[in-house]
Amino acid sequence: MNISARILGLGVAIFVAALDQLTKWLTFSWLAEIGGYFEVTSFLNLVTVWNRGISFGIFGDAPPPPLLLAGFAAAVAVGLAIWLWRADNHWLTTGIGFVIGGAVGNIVDRLGPAGAVADFIDLHWRNFHWPAFNVADSAITVGVCMLLIDTLPIRRGKAR
Repeated sequence: MNISARILGLGVAIFVAALDQLTKWLTFSWLAEIGGYFEVTSFLNLVTVWNRGISFGIFGDAPPPPLLLAGFAAAVAVGLAIWLWRADNHWLTTGIGFVIGGAVGNIVDRLGPAGAVADFIDLHWRNFHWPAFNVADSAITVGVCMLLIDTLPIRRGKAR
């Protein structure tokens, strides 16, 4: 077992969860003062969106109870923590740390007073808007990509 890999993964998870909560707090506080919307570029806005559904707002019209979603995310995070503890390389533990940190960031939101995830990044092209997201969502995406890359034969140095 590689202790430094475990510490790295745990550190990444803590950093991501803290950064996610900090950016949500700063952005939502600032946007509340200026009307809830700020155009950064021609393709990026900062907005205030409460996602009561799951990823990309799925089931947003009839969302499952926040406690159910938080419980599911917590179970996934625990499973990933077990994997992190058993992992033996820095790339893998970093990827797992990104996913755990993102999951924890969104769990904190679901258990908060709004019972929903705070999203604020609005990417768009002309009239097509990608569903709003946050730092936690981005970290989960990066982490999952790292986990997928870790399975590639070239990454593992193995022929399959």
